[in-house]
Amino acid sequence: MDHNANQFLINLATVLCVAAVTTVLFQRLRQPVVLGYILAGLVVGPHVPVPLVADREIIEGLSELGVILLLFSIGLEFSFGKLLRVGVSAGIVALVEISVMVILGDLTGRLFGWSAWESLYAGALIAISSTTIIAKAFNELRIGGRVRELVLAVLIVEDLIAILLLAALTTISVAGTFSAPQLGVAAARLALFTAIVVGAGLLVIPRLVRAILRLDRPETTTVACVGICFALALLAQRFGYSVALGAFLAGALVAESGEGARIEHLLEPVRDLFAAVFFVSVGMLIDPALVRANWLPILVLSAVVIAGRIIGVSVPAFLTGAGVRTSIAASMSLAQIGELSFIIAALGISTGMVRDFIYPLAVSVSAVTTLTTPWMIRASGPAAAWVDRKLPHALQTFVALYGSWIDGLRAPGPRRTRAQRVVRLLLLDALLLSGIVIVSARFFSDAVVWLRSATGLGSRAAEFFVIAAAAALAAPFLVGIVRLVGALAVALAGEVMPAGAPGKVDLAAAPRKALIVALQLAAAVALGLPLFAIARGFLPLLPTLLLFAAAFVFLAIRLWASVTQLQGHVRAGAQVMAAAFSQARGAPARDTTPEQDIGKMLPGLGSPTRFTLSNGSPAVGKTLASLNLRGVTGATVLAIARRGEEVLVPTGQEILMTDDVLALAGTKEAVDAARELLSTGVSAPARRT
Repeated sequence: MDHNANQFLINLATVLCVAAVTTVLFQRLRQPVVLGYILAGLVVGPHVPVPLVADREIIEGLSELGVILLLFSIGLEFSFGKLLRVGVSAGIVALVEISVMVILGDLTGRLFGWSAWESLYAGALIAISSTTIIAKAFNELRIGGRVRELVLAVLIVEDLIAILLLAALTTISVAGTFSAPQLGVAAARLALFTAIVVGAGLLVIPRLVRAILRLDRPETTTVACVGICFALALLAQRFGYSVALGAFLAGALVAESGEGARIEHLLEPVRDLFAAVFFVSVGMLIDPALVRANWLPILVLSAVVIAGRIIGVSVPAFLTGAGVRTSIAASMSLAQIGELSFIIAALGISTGMVRDFIYPLAVSVSAVTTLTTPWMIRASGPAAAWVDRKLPHALQTFVALYGSWIDGLRAPGPRRTRAQRVVRLLLLDALLLSGIVIVSARFFSDAVVWLRSATGLGSRAAEFFVIAAAAALAAPFLVGIVRLVGALAVALAGEVMPAGAPGKVDLAAAPRKALIVALQLAAAVALGLPLFAIARGFLPLLPTLLLFAAAFVFLAIRLWASVTQLQGHVRAGAQVMAAAFSQARGAPARDTTPEQDIGKMLPGLGSPTRFTLSNGSPAVGKTLASLNLRGVTGATVLAIARRGEEVLVPTGQEILMTDDVLALAGTKEAVDAARELLSTGVSAPARRT
């Protein structure tokens, strides 16, 4: 055996043996095994005085294989059909969340005095959650139901954005500038490359994979799929993009064969082996001295990841109809960073755009947030219940009804041609506004110099005229966005709660107004935060931040006013409902139920469902406040009908009795959970295992 082969064998044996010991230790401690791999890398790395130093170049070469196979496996779970199935909601949540994290990371970097590039990379590396860590945590804690569906859907979109972000960072890092024309050309080249690879790949790769699978030889399938993976990774590298992009596209194209899960199972041992080497190589790059020197940024960025994720996921998730409990649980599950963050940090160092401290910073933040992830997931239920208890009563009612309104929008029905046309116009205006902002910022100095030379104006005057001209160009599109958002909200709210006949009292006015304002706020979040993230790189921070903050505050005030009006509508409906339920006791069966009659009379109450408390119900003798029905399930009780009392509008302090008839409102999932809680004492979300 020659010297090079001997060295390779020694290094591989050292790494795998140490990794085996550390991962067994972390499994015994019930901690993520990823941290065990990173610790193994720290032990065999050059920065710790342990006589087990591995050759960094050899391990980095093997870790590159781990990156490629890791991204290939992510692509296998992706598939283009799955992207369409996750729907608009997951896309909005992921886009808003990543925008929030990029903004917060960028601001944090600037507060610590880092360069513009280092701040940008800091925002990028904390923007992406860890698919590997979340999947392992969900399996260990047996998390299922709506929370799992939402989190995995958001991760699918996140992974796609991360791949595009890697490709974009690679391009602008090579160019070394934020120049708008260069970014435009880079985006066009990336789109063209992706379109050609995907278009050609869809014609060939799925058919090829199905033909190979028909041979029923697992080793042949493994070799062929790994070959496709490395071929597309090499192709992406040849065109100047990250190997991660090629590997991801290869996985997505192979998944289109319909056998992604089967192929992933075959590749799992190979992927896990090289992924382990990748995480070990990550640990080898950690310099404890750099970690000690940057302990404050590590703690601050860790707090930013946790707090930013909770806000950046829970708000858009709720606005898209997920409900308080699901939104908070999803946000706390996503509060970490992982493998893709290491790849982004390594890219910045390899291109020379950031200093070496960024890598151990990313790894340390990942370690901190990975350790907190299981605790965050376990605490999500009590946290959601606490948030619900602290909400004002009017807002609690709105939260429960809002979910049922969004369910109404999702219900199958005729094509919403008007709403779809408004959405297309809205996206076009947003794109054009972004272009005007970028071009104006890029040529601002040149325009000021030209105006001064042409007119003889002073610097301040020339700057004022250039800013005024840019504002005049942007104003029509900004006004158009505001008007289109209003039109879209009115159109969607009208589908859920249509207006009554002309000349008659509009009994749905209060709930429809609340829904319109909430949809306007949702559109402002979905469009405003990504626009702010784009404008942040080209416009002054303070004026831009104040403008967006003022818009959100204005909409929040309008929402609170409409929610207060809604409370009167709900109270009137609850009184009518309780009286109708009392009269319906013992009455002969009719074609329509009391709740259906009330739904027609007072629309917007979320299709309330009757539930009668039986003698053996564990809820008998307890109050709604002690049950924490709304906080646990997301449903609310609009009215209670009781024998001997004509009307009982609940305040939360009434003691429930046998044969009480409760009017439950909320999403179908929330109402089902409330029925189970009232029947068995255990809610469906709580029994998500």
